[in-house]
Amino acid sequence: MATVQTKYLGQLRTESVHLQSGNTLITDAPTDNQGRGEAFSPTDLMATAYGCCVLTIMGIAAQTHGFNIDGALVSTTKVMGTNPRRITELITEITFPHNNYSAKEKKILELSAKECPVYNSLHPDIKKNVVFKYTS
Repeated sequence: MATVQTKYLGQLRTESVHLQSGNTLITDAPTDNQGRGEAFSPTDLMATAYGCCVLTIMGIAAQTHGFNIDGALVSTTKVMGTNPRRITELITEITFPHNNYSAKEKKILELSAKECPVYNSLHPDIKKNVVFKYTS
């Protein structure tokens, strides 16, 4: 069974339905590529998927080891290249709330971030810069 069904709505806009839940999302082409930029672009969704995946995998690792990362934030910057037009770099900053993480917990989080299926599915030519920030 398909996971997502996407319909072209015209004017460089699509609507996708997650078939299991019925949730929908809209995409627009970005303003630097003939679009309106009124919604996520497809490449924005890739950057978003990366950030969501990293948080989810770190959340699983934290839960498994008896601590939490509730309130953690990911900020992802996508860098576009040309010839061909594609994402060339993802710059990701992960900020954790004040939680007095031990050295072991930090190691668990930082190692688990590299186990994200999206991270591991990205082409090796895409630079992935990840910064971990622990607030005190």
